[in-house]
Amino acid sequence: MSSGITRDKRNGMIGGVCAGLARHFGWSVTGTRVVYVLASILSAAFPGILVYIILWLLMPESD
Repeated sequence: MSSGITRDKRNGMIGGVCAGLARHFGWSVTGTRVVYVLASILSAAFPGILVYIILWLLMPESD
């Protein structure tokens, strides 16, 4: 079992990035998605789509 952050394809909607982050930190998956989208929309300094794609490429998929 990996101790790092992994994408959660079972609970994921697109790539499983937010679901993997939520699982790793013990957060609500829905809450994580809402905060991520709001931060992406409301902050010009947080390029949400680019960050999501980079995390999608760097985070390994869970078993």
